[in-house]
Parts: sequence; structure tokens; C-alpha cells
Amino acid sequence: MSRWTLYNLIRSNQLRTVKIGRRRLVPANTLAECLDQLSEVAA
Repeated sequence: MSRWTLYNLIRSNQLRTVKIGRRRLVPANTLAECLDQLSEVAA
């Protein structure tokens, strides 16, 4: 998955992030759920 794909998912609120200071982090379980959903759609 490319960086730009992640940016687009975050921008469209399909990927939840957590902001800590200036950094915006994606929790590991959220990323795993998103990848599962995308693989189901592709299949």
C-alpha cells in the first residue's frame, strides 16, 4: 500500500488516526482492519 493511498484513506475518514503533538499515527489494529476490508472488496 502506497503512502498516497494511506493519505487518501485518512482524508476520506476511512482510516482512523491519533494525533500526538505534531505527529498523526495510525493504530496497528486500525490498519489491520482497514487492510482486511480492502482485501474483501478486492476479492
